[in-house]
Amino acid sequence: MKLLAIATSLVVAASIGVETVSAAGYSYVRGGATGTSQATRYWDCCKPSCGWNGKAKVSSPVKTCAKNGVSIIGNNVQSGCAGGGAFVCNNNQPWAVNNNLAYGFAAARIPGGGEDRWCCSCFELSFTSTAAKGKKMVVQITNTGYDAGTEKGAHFDILMPGGGVGLYNGCQPQWNSPSEGWGVRYGGVWNAGMCKQLPAQLRKGCEWRFGWFKGADNPNLVYREVTCPKEITNVSGCRRL
Repeated sequence: MKLLAIATSLVVAASIGVETVSAAGYSYVRGGATGTSQATRYWDCCKPSCGWNGKAKVSSPVKTCAKNGVSIIGNNVQSGCAGGGAFVCNNNQPWAVNNNLAYGFAAARIPGGGEDRWCCSCFELSFTSTAAKGKKMVVQITNTGYDAGTEKGAHFDILMPGGGVGLYNGCQPQWNSPSEGWGVRYGGVWNAGMCKQLPAQLRKGCEWRFGWFKGADNPNLVYREVTCPKEITNVSGCRRL
């Protein structure tokens, strides 16, 4: 019966344009984007770009939160990085599924398209360098990383507390962080002990970086487009149609 079930799933997957991934909760998208890139990190507390209406054909924009990082607010509320009251939700922190797989969110740019192409799409990142080599992470793109990477290449900026605020510091109006964010503006904190500088609500995601991610600094990776695991879309509230 198990063999029949597996064979049936492969036929169904082929008919809808995906290829199955064993026991992973997601599938590779046939003909989807793939290539090599590098992962940086950030947590700027700003409302994700894909949280606005009309960015792409999706079930609904990415959920955004009030200043407490928990209460869901309307998609038309201005970002806290522009004087408004919308911020990234606390539950957008990365988490480990097992020792070799993690889920999370990222800002990104993918060659050959814009936000209508990549908002709320998901990618498997297979790390090929640093201490994270051999690990995989599935991220949903919730923000656009125009300030990262090259004009022609793909880039993934993984959302993780304490990863650096980058260009915009929404953490100051939300959490009264230092003007440069926690640690340094680009790169954030540099050891697990510094995670104690962050609000208690964000420390778990900061500690994830020095635990599961092994403190990896800008690892190289191979990316491949996948279907979004329900565990991720349940958090973001966003699915591509």
